Amino acid sequence: MSLLSLIAVFLIEQLQPLDYRRVVADPLGVWADFIESRFNAGAYRHGVLAWCLAVLLPVLLVATAYGLLYSLNPLFGLLLNIGVLYLTMGFRQFSHHYTEIQLALRLGDLERARQLLGEWQGRSTYSLSSEDIARLSIEGALGASHRHVFAVLLWFVLLPGPCGALLYRLSLIVRDRWNRETANQRNEFPIFSRQVFGMIDWLPLRATASAFAIVGDFEDAAYCWRTQPAQWPDRDMGIVLAAGAGALGVQLGRPVADGVEVSDRAELGLGDPADVDFMQSAVGLVWRATVLWMLLLFLLGLASLVG
Repeated sequence: MSLLSLIAVFLIEQLQPLDYRRVVADPLGVWADFIESRFNAGAYRHGVLAWCLAVLLPVLLVATAYGLLYSLNPLFGLLLNIGVLYLTMGFRQFSHHYTEIQLALRLGDLERARQLLGEWQGRSTYSLSSEDIARLSIEGALGASHRHVFAVLLWFVLLPGPCGALLYRLSLIVRDRWNRETANQRNEFPIFSRQVFGMIDWLPLRATASAFAIVGDFEDAAYCWRTQPAQWPDRDMGIVLAAGAGALGVQLGRPVADGVEVSDRAELGLGDPADVDFMQSAVGLVWRATVLWMLLLFLLGLASLVG
């Protein structure tokens, strides 16, 4: 059932792309803000209770609905799986921007590429070079493939029905909303959301990095994974980016000059500087990793049937 659900979601997404921000991110963000406004008194225990209500309660409700529907007819359970997966995962959350940037760079339209990157990542891009744009785009695609495809897929497999997919997506949105820069730094309320998401994302991060290494340059990916993430600002995401950069044989990270400001970024990966050709290679890496995951799911399903 898991494999059928994933195939159906990939097909539906190609036919009818989802406006993720409007349909999913914004409504769930409003839900997270509502819970925070009612429970944020600055204490750690309030954060624990609020997280349980914001994340565990919806997951339990979906689990109950899945159990009831599946008991009536497995087809109903399959339809719920497809619906929740369609809302919580998908390539279209990042592929549209990425493809447009890649096309603009191939046409030599640097201003258009800068504009598209700024819209996608919400950053100033007015003085970025084509190499900077390619580098930041590849980083964004590798990170988004983890957040929107591989991590959701793994939790979908680990928990029954659509519970895992919803757990990951809600946990990520709650963590991001409760840990915004405007929050009081001495407030202990968001600490639990960071801690629990770190535990939820621990295995998916390493599974994504492993998939990149297997379908790319394994030796370089393993070396970069082992030596480089500690210097990255977000060490967890640094695991995925370092392994992906090593698998591609491309240099990611590194300082980016935007006007008079220079961002302090460690170097990730090995090999040649990023360019538009490496952007296409990154697409191939993500698709090969996806095929690997699908093959593993097929083999697990086959083993279950034989057992």
